[in-house]
Amino acid sequence: MPPSPAVHAAVDPYVFGITVFVLACFVGYQVVWRVTPALHTPLMAVTNAVSGVIIVGAIIAVGPGTGGISGWLGVTAITLAAVNIFGGFVVTQRMLQMFRPKSPVGAAKPKAGPNGVHPKA
Repeated sequence: MPPSPAVHAAVDPYVFGITVFVLACFVGYQVVWRVTPALHTPLMAVTNAVSGVIIVGAIIAVGPGTGGISGWLGVTAITLAAVNIFGGFVVTQRMLQMFRPKSPVGAAKPKAGPNGVHPKA
């Protein structure tokens, strides 16, 4: 007995793309807002690494022999990823400063020795 033909409804690629985009936005929002502060710095390091990969791909897209829209999109990707990396490093440094021990008010700061290294107390 031959298999019965199944009726498949074609999905419009535009609707499929919008659905994936909306689901990615929802999942991304949930993931970002449920991260504990202790995990923020490692996640920033990972996103900086992902932005580095984006820059490499964008440089390949802008490379010689390509022109038109892919070249402009590559330049835009390089610019946005570079801003993201720089901002990520700034935020990571501020987060790390939050975890450094604070010196008491009025306490003298240790002076550096002749070679610029702080002596151990």
